Amino acid sequence: MKRPILVICIDRDNDLFEKGKVSGPLIGRERNLQGALALSLADPEDPDSNAIYYSVRLFDQMRADGHNVEVITLTGDRKLGYRADKEISSQLDKIITELNPSSCVIVSDGAADEEILPIIKSRLKVDSTKIVFIKQAKELEKTYFVLLEKLRDPHFAKTIIGIPALLLLLTAISIYLGLGWLPIVIAVAGYALLRVYGVEDWVIDIIKDFRFSFERTSWIGYIGGLAVFMIGIFVGYQTFQKGLALGLANDKLIALVAGSISWISFTALLLIMAGKSIDALMERKKYRITKYMLYSAAAGLSTLVVLVGSNWIVNMNEPYVDFGTFLFTIALSVVAGYAATSLINWYRKEVLMEMKIEGKEAISESGTYLGKIVGIDGRHGKIIIQTIFDKRYTIAMSAVSSVEENVVLKSND
Repeated sequence: MKRPILVICIDRDNDLFEKGKVSGPLIGRERNLQGALALSLADPEDPDSNAIYYSVRLFDQMRADGHNVEVITLTGDRKLGYRADKEISSQLDKIITELNPSSCVIVSDGAADEEILPIIKSRLKVDSTKIVFIKQAKELEKTYFVLLEKLRDPHFAKTIIGIPALLLLLTAISIYLGLGWLPIVIAVAGYALLRVYGVEDWVIDIIKDFRFSFERTSWIGYIGGLAVFMIGIFVGYQTFQKGLALGLANDKLIALVAGSISWISFTALLLIMAGKSIDALMERKKYRITKYMLYSAAAGLSTLVVLVGSNWIVNMNEPYVDFGTFLFTIALSVVAGYAATSLINWYRKEVLMEMKIEGKEAISESGTYLGKIVGIDGRHGKIIIQTIFDKRYTIAMSAVSSVEENVVLKSND
């Protein structure tokens, strides 16, 4: 049989999943049309849907001309860069292995998608490339309207408006407290480090999980947690003033404030976790509770280390804490953290065994379709997944991130 030609459409920033909730890669004419339609309905202005429609039309034309052809859409990651390119490379390698194509035609909407071309060319012969542009009225091409459109996008608004607003707020607070520019410099440097090491996205993903709604029982926990947190701010301010009056140095002043608010912050978090756990029980989503248990355990152990560490630094009142006690607390927290994690993972395994996840589709956290769950090996803690090419492989139960309509698995990277 003649080897097929691939019509490859590229969605490097994975708008298909982020906006249309469609997992890639898309293989075949019907699957691509369904994905393009879902994306068009979610965001009619997104150019990726037009690129997919063009790919399908090109597929029809080539098939009418007698070519053995297949149309696919490769999806990357919303963070772009290395993660997106690695995801596209992985999807393409699997498709090449199964379909053994002779060459390809690449279709994209331009912009960041063009950066993936060298990766595809290293694996396949490229017969042609096509960049799909959306026809627009001249007025919409003006920079003014482009900037307005970008500001409506939460991703750009967060950077263009959110960061300056946060800096102004920190400046006002710092001036009011008479702290000068040092806190602002620390905040900017801290944010830069979070961005560099990717911690910011992890924190944002956690925050997104805390959705407030009066229709859920968790709102009680949110209100209680917010009240306790406000008390913590007041206590922290009072402690700060007390430290200044005592003439404490900068390191001892920071430690004194951190120790005074750490247990209050932990209490606020526990109230929120309790509300979220009740929600999960009422919605019959017990697997979520294991995540909240892990958050609580991590917060509790962190609070213990901060409390002992602050007492060691300040050492104003009895019982006095020496450095050995502080080191012992850290070691104890590590052991307790390992034990808590092992216990929670065991409970996760038990919950998964009770849930009927066989037959559900498995996707990665970035929305890539991984296959269908066809079995569970409870003895070895494995989940059996069947890919779109009818091949089977296993993955550890600990890789399960959440269980909804689909089973979401953690990324390997």
